[in-house]
Amino acid sequence: MPYDNVINRTDAAGTIPVETSLELINTVANESSHVMRLGRRLRDMTVYENDMPVLSALATAYFPDGDTGLVQTTETNWENVKVYAKDLAVLVPIPKNVLNDARIPMWDSVKPILATAAGKAIDNAILYGTNKPAAWPTAIVTASLAAAHNVSIAGFPDLYDAILGESGVFSKVEVDGFGVTGAIGALTMKGKLRGCRDSEGQPIFTKDPAVAAQYNLDGSPIYFPLNGAGSATYPLIVGDWSQLVYAMRQDMEFEVFTEGIIQDAAGNILYNLLQQRMAAIMMTMRLGFALPNPINWVNSDSATRYPFAHLTA
Repeated sequence: MPYDNVINRTDAAGTIPVETSLELINTVANESSHVMRLGRRLRDMTVYENDMPVLSALATAYFPDGDTGLVQTTETNWENVKVYAKDLAVLVPIPKNVLNDARIPMWDSVKPILATAAGKAIDNAILYGTNKPAAWPTAIVTASLAAAHNVSIAGFPDLYDAILGESGVFSKVEVDGFGVTGAIGALTMKGKLRGCRDSEGQPIFTKDPAVAAQYNLDGSPIYFPLNGAGSATYPLIVGDWSQLVYAMRQDMEFEVFTEGIIQDAAGNILYNLLQQRMAAIMMTMRLGFALPNPINWVNSDSATRYPFAHLTA
């Protein structure tokens, strides 16, 4: 992991006027986390750890025998699923001379970049397990693989069957009692969907005419992250996103420091903000997520029941 990255004069050259007026071209911060957009936000956490009651046993009804037959009893059970808040943070150090010479408000330009980086980190952790905190639940692609909710594109005659066919990735979710409410696709998937045609040569997957640039799969929206998240190995993840919940312990905050040191994991001091006349902006946030996978009337086996499925290339 890097601890010695810094925005120096060369990196900021496009923002420091020399002889002509320069304009910052900002191609980042197009979007934040698609997982958080599709998932369900719980009330904010007031402590590090929250318990979430989840249905674990369903009731059963009976037909009494005759007019005076005995009515049988049943019960329903709940179990607690824990939501653990974990920190997400990053530092950006900049020499003060660079800050003073920059024509643009540097900190205001850095903030949306850091917000996009946070969205990428959250999506990659929840979807693929990349740098995922150990206390968080198993990543979606890992858990869906364990539930046999993975579909290989190579195993189907065409992309349509792989997605919407009887044994396609949508069906993996539906046969477990869940409805697909959305999908996240790698950017490489976008071209595959556009190129999918019926026997008459007409596109099968089209954009939603009511929403610009919005693709749908069987009526459910599909998003293609531009924040750097995504995996060509798992080009499509579909599921019931209402089953994925997250809670904020601390919203995204920014602090600027002009004193202190920045060191690496070995304890080596990389920057001394005071002596080197530097400043650093720190982005911090704390959040947790859970995927309770509650019992339902269609599949009562938690080993095979899962509200998500994924395609593999």
